[in-house]
Parts: sequence; C-alpha cells; structure tokens
Amino acid sequence: MNKRIIIPAILLMVTVAAQAQIRFSSEQLGKLRMAEMAITNLYVDSVDEKKLVEDGIRGMLEKLDPHSSYSTAKEVQSMNESLQGNFEGIGVQFNMLEDTLVVIQPVAGGPSEKVGILSGDRIVLVNDTSIAGVKMNNEQIMKRLRGPKGTKVRLGVVRRGIKDMLHFTVVRDKIPIYSIDASYIIRPGIGYIRINNFGATTYDEFCEAMDKLKGLGMHDLIIDLQDNGGGYLQAAVEIVDQFLSRGDMIVYTEGRKSPRRDYRARGNDEPFTGKVCVLINELSASAAEIVTGAIQDQDRGIVVGRRSFGKGLVQRPFDFDDGSMMRLTIAHYYTPSGRCIQKPYEKGGKDNYNKDLEERLKRGEMTSADSIHFADSLLFYTLKKHRPVYGGGGIMPDYFVPLDTMRYTKFHRQLVAKGLVVQTNLKYIDANRKQLKRSYKTFSEFNEGFTVPQSVIDEIMAEGAKKEVKPADDEELQLTLPYLKMQLKALVARDLWDMSEYYQVMNEQNPIVMKGVEIIGQNDF
Repeated sequence: MNKRIIIPAILLMVTVAAQAQIRFSSEQLGKLRMAEMAITNLYVDSVDEKKLVEDGIRGMLEKLDPHSSYSTAKEVQSMNESLQGNFEGIGVQFNMLEDTLVVIQPVAGGPSEKVGILSGDRIVLVNDTSIAGVKMNNEQIMKRLRGPKGTKVRLGVVRRGIKDMLHFTVVRDKIPIYSIDASYIIRPGIGYIRINNFGATTYDEFCEAMDKLKGLGMHDLIIDLQDNGGGYLQAAVEIVDQFLSRGDMIVYTEGRKSPRRDYRARGNDEPFTGKVCVLINELSASAAEIVTGAIQDQDRGIVVGRRSFGKGLVQRPFDFDDGSMMRLTIAHYYTPSGRCIQKPYEKGGKDNYNKDLEERLKRGEMTSADSIHFADSLLFYTLKKHRPVYGGGGIMPDYFVPLDTMRYTKFHRQLVAKGLVVQTNLKYIDANRKQLKRSYKTFSEFNEGFTVPQSVIDEIMAEGAKKEVKPADDEELQLTLPYLKMQLKALVARDLWDMSEYYQVMNEQNPIVMKGVEIIGQNDF
C-alpha cells in the first residue's frame, strides 16, 4: 500500500506572531489593556495576573461558538500527546488495585519490557519514593514515571512468588500511543478496523492494518468510528483517499475570512476495491464525520448506526509563548455534496449545545429513525447514485440502529461508575493470570472456552451491596447479567492479550457492529 507523510496539523498550525493579515483596533485593544492594568494594580484584593488574562480570553471565546476554546500549556501538552501518537516514559499499561500500581502489560519492545518488568508486577517505589498505599491519583503517579527520553528512573517492584523486592533501572523512551484499537477478520472475507481518533500516526497504522487483513483474505471492510471524536483533518483525508478515485472530492472548508479550500483524492497505487461499511454513533464527530460524509456522498460505501455528533467547525490554533493555545473557529466543513456537518447552535449558548444528545434521547431520535425530521431545504443527493441525504448537522446513516436502552441497565452503570467492574476484574486476573495463560494458549481457545466464574459475579454483587448499589428488582438483575459477563470476559481478554481481543468479544453483542456485518454480507450491497 502506498504510504504518505502526514502533516501533524489540525488544519493550519500557526502562531499569533505569524498572523500578518490580522488587524487590531487600537481603541478596543487599548480598552482591554487599561482594564487589565487597572484590575492588576488597583483592585482591593490581590489577583493572579496570568489567570486574569486567561479568564479574559475564555470570556471572549465563550460568547462565540461552542468549539472556540482556550487551553493551558498543560492541557495543550496532553492533547498533543494523544494526537501526535507518543509520549516519553517507561512504557507500561497499569491500573490501581487498592492504592497499588499493578502492571497490566508492558508496552511491547518498550523500556520496561526490555529490563524484565512483567504483567502483574506491582511498582511500589519510584526513585526511592513510595507510591503504594499513599493514595496518589493516576496523574501524580504518571508524573513520576514519565520524563524526557534518555533519563533514568529506579523502580522497586513486588512480584508474586518472589519474597524480596526487585529493583530495575529503566531508561525512559518514546512510547507509542495507538489510534487504532482493533483490526481483525470479523467474518470470512470481512475485515474490521476500529479507529479511536485521527492522529499523526493513524494513517500509517491504518495502512499496516489493511495490509495485515488483506493477507488474511479480506475483500470487504468495516470501519468502526463509533465514539471517535475526531482529530487531524489530514489523517482523515489520507484514509478516505484509499477508497476514492483521483480527483474525487473528500471535503471542503469555507469561512467568512477563509477562502474555500478543497481536499480531493490523489488516487492510490493499490486502491481498495471491496465493499466498505462505516459505523457511527452520536459521539462520532469532526474528522470521523469527514470520513463518513465522503464515503457516503461519493457512494463508495454504506453508513450504519445513529446520527453523528455534528461537529463541522474548523479551528485554527494560535500558540502563545507560554505554551498555551487558543483555538478559534474560522470556517465550516462541507461534505462533497455540499452538506454542512455542523449542527445548529446559538452564539454563547454552550449549555444548550452540550445538552443536545440528551435532547435527542428525549425526542426519541436515539431509539427511532421516525423521530428524526429534516427540513426539505436540507435535502442533498449523493454524487454518483443520487441517493437522498440530509444536511443540518451530523451524518444520518443509511441504516439506522436504535439505542438499546434495556441492555445497559442503571444497575450496571452504577457498578461501573463505582469502579467495581474494573477492580473485581483486576483482582481476578491478578490472581489467575498464570493459570489462564496455561489453560488458553490462544485467543481463539479463550473465546470459545472461557466463561466468567460465578464467584466473580458474586464478588461484584457483594461489593456493590456494601456501597448500596443494588438492582431495583430481579428483572433488572437478569437484564444486567448477560452484558456484565460479556464485559468481564472482554476485560480478561484485554489483560491477557490486547484491545483488539477486547473488541472481538464486545463486538459480538454490539448492535451497530452486527448490523454492519449483516449489511456488508449482502450481495445487493
């Protein structure tokens, strides 16, 4: 597969100093300066000047659209890590079990694995400072474990079956963050790829996944964008490029001061010609909607799920000298047929905007396609088959899959919110990891033969009762158990293998995924 370099930019990454075309009103700018100086120097109580300025920026942005925002330097660093595809640290996946860090898995080929740290190890000392039993939160612990590439950190490790504490010196390195959660053959000839965001490494990851699946006999593909909140525009464009012909429109942007910019397919040396099905839900947004809209408008595939979020505003980042950043909306995204992706909003009405999904549920939009109504003025047509599609915010799927409100009960949600499901699973896997690996040499053996022990369910129920989390009645309990057991099995699979195996378990009971499998398997697709 032909690979291209992805430019790691949301759209146009520029600094305030580089804005040659921005004009300031000296009168209004002077007014702002005078207000800041007066408050800083004359206000009755002391003020934090930095916070004062930050609050002023936020105040201005809050009166605009819901996606113009200000981020502190710390927030910017966190955002960049997830989108750039790496951070610097020791390379372990971990969870907290009773105030102790337990290694779920060391990152393959990472610095911790290289020195011999194993799944199930408890890291209790970092540079002679105890992190066990001291009620540190995850952020505090990560701050001690992370650090610049090439620096060293000393770890004290407790391992089951070994009496004395083990000591390791780990040299920190760049640790990859993957944006593709899962890729596997979901049915004979049908590949499945789940993308959790669009980052700097997403396109390369996607290419590798495609090559792997082709080698396993894939001829049709399901792209799962459920819960994908977006990311880099360029990553989305490059992925769509794998499925379209040279010159086909992918997306275009246009704003009051931003001239129209078209993003078209450049063509691929080895285009994928099989059937394509894209899965979305109400949390699929931004770049995920760009991919979905292009595939749908160009009649390259079928979209299955529920109406997407409707985030079609383009933000330009403005970097400040202290590392903070303002993201200002400058344009709209439009699908190839001319649909505006952005859902309606009122300037400054962020509270109502944030309640949109809740309102959709109340109106019945999540459970019945008949409850979704579009004005005739929002009618558009796909470019090749001239099928009717609608604008006005988000992407409406070709095949609607209702939200099953009975499947994920209130009792289950409370168990998850209290951390009881994850904690009980962690205890179980910690005590039985070696036995499970001996019993199940492969994931296929595990998937076919493993069932969650009743003792695990009993423990969750007992711990729930202690925290006054109980089912309303036996009916709710019986509705809860099947999904709870499946979730626990998936978590065990994740801890023994990886996220791909987690989704292989969960997807078999995911209505949107199963509908996608059904649709893509039809001859008249």
